[in-house]
Amino acid sequence: MALKLYDLCGRDEQLRFSPYCWRVRMTLAHKGLEFTTVAWRFLDKKALEFADYDKVPVLCDGDKVVTDSFEIMRYLDQAYPDAPVLGDGVSYQRVLLFKYFVERSVTPALFRIVGLDLLAAVHPDDRAYFRETREARFGCTLEEFSQPEQGKQQLKQVLAPVRDLLRESAFLDGDSPSGSDYLLFGSMMWAYIVSTQAIVEPGDPVDEWFQRMLSVHDGVASNALTVRDI
Repeated sequence: MALKLYDLCGRDEQLRFSPYCWRVRMTLAHKGLEFTTVAWRFLDKKALEFADYDKVPVLCDGDKVVTDSFEIMRYLDQAYPDAPVLGDGVSYQRVLLFKYFVERSVTPALFRIVGLDLLAAVHPDDRAYFRETREARFGCTLEEFSQPEQGKQQLKQVLAPVRDLLRESAFLDGDSPSGSDYLLFGSMMWAYIVSTQAIVEPGDPVDEWFQRMLSVHDGVASNALTVRDI
């Protein structure tokens, strides 16, 4: 039975911007697995009751239901062991550390840059929910939290070790992309899809890596709809 991925959409059903769903999309492409997607919106909680979960991604593989992007990546490595993305033992521990780095350092900086762009990208029916939940999390309005220039400086600082590595390697995981690349790319792709702003400067090793990532796996990411296409 074909794999099915529940995937967040925005104001256009084909506008798929979730950083966590992009992790899974790139993992599926890495493994050469065919899958279909189901467009999901923030308020469509009923659609995920079968998974006992209230957010995406959710992956259905026959009768098997897997939630949480990193757990889905682990599941895909176990169920489809060819071309692993996370590895085992020490390799797994290192990529787990990188996951926490992306989620706790990179993604918050990106939100300061594209937070208001993201609000505009969300489906109109979901915007009040999106604003309410994010403002409760941040303890301030989205307008107050949004500081694009501050966010860009913050992002530049937190990506310094990544930048140094990419001066020596085409991808974070070596000559070809794998789990660490997909974790960071998911967050960078999130910003790329919802915003017209330059997140990093052209010529920066991180930007050059991102352009390479858009091209891998037959350009699956480069074909994604962005706000620039609407």
